[in-house]
Amino acid sequence: MIISTSSTIAGRPVEKTLGIVRGNTIRARHLGRDIMAGIKMMIGGEIEDYTKMMGESREQALDRMIAEARSVGANAIVDVRFSTSYIMNGAAEILAYGTAVVIGAQQQ
Repeated sequence: MIISTSSTIAGRPVEKTLGIVRGNTIRARHLGRDIMAGIKMMIGGEIEDYTKMMGESREQALDRMIAEARSVGANAIVDVRFSTSYIMNGAAEILAYGTAVVIGAQQQ
């Protein structure tokens, strides 16, 4: 599966557009992490636990988007974007979305 943030893939013609595909996950903070984050906010620096959690969330949303694209017969996704939305106190949604397409062979 080829994933691209642009609307084209160099040297590969889009033969069919299958429509929008998406994948999401909603993650909540953890009390233990919040305590450590509070300490970090006082002294400064990166909050590694949250960085890791957000990275894992993006990967999970991306994996779910790819699974949806495969289920409709796509071999690529173009115009891929990420969005984050606040859901409730301590929880956020990560959404990955793009356009599922069928691309042809590499052009010479």
